[in-house]
Amino acid sequence: MPVTRWVVVVPVKTATAGKTRLAGVLPESHRQALVRAMALDTVAAAVATRGVVRVLVVTADEPVRLGLPTGAEAVDEPSPTTRPAGAVEPGLDAAVLAGADRAAALDPGAGVAVLLGDLPALRPDDLAAALDLAAHRPRTVVADLGGTGTTLLTVAPGLDLRPRFGAGSAAAHEALGHVRLDVPGTSSLRRDVDVPVDLARAAHDAGPRTRAVLGDVAPRG
Repeated sequence: MPVTRWVVVVPVKTATAGKTRLAGVLPESHRQALVRAMALDTVAAAVATRGVVRVLVVTADEPVRLGLPTGAEAVDEPSPTTRPAGAVEPGLDAAVLAGADRAAALDPGAGVAVLLGDLPALRPDDLAAALDLAAHRPRTVVADLGGTGTTLLTVAPGLDLRPRFGAGSAAAHEALGHVRLDVPGTSSLRRDVDVPVDLARAAHDAGPRTRAVLGDVAPRG
């Protein structure tokens, strides 16, 4: 039976630790503001997505926690000593697992979708289309535009998550049984922001919080 409802888990690093490859491109205060704005625009899009019944944001960043829209709730980030076996990004993977545990406790009949918080141009319809595809498979992954990273990871109700975020995560997730979804390159779900060229690509269609930050300062380089 296909999955009919989803709990979306969004892990968000603290602004001081997030998107360090944008350091030097923006003034530091704006880089941190951008990390938070991108996360909140991503969360807002997830909340507005058909089929999503709850959005859990796992973060220790207080401004993000305070800025969450209605329909999203904060989950405490696990201790830094929590390191899943084999994890490439132990802090991020631990946050994902904490969110998945909370999702299972709140709604064990829902599928769990892990969405990274660096998709400022995400459109609810694009996320809904991917979740419709994921609804028919036990485990799926959506790769970023470059094909190597992961923007979305899903599991059907009752299945455990095995996150392996970091470099080469799409292939790592495929090796663990996640089917790569045929999401077109034009989908906003594949337009994550890691480096300056990503930011330039996403800026035009970014959500209001991200546009506000970028409107205050022009990126360098």
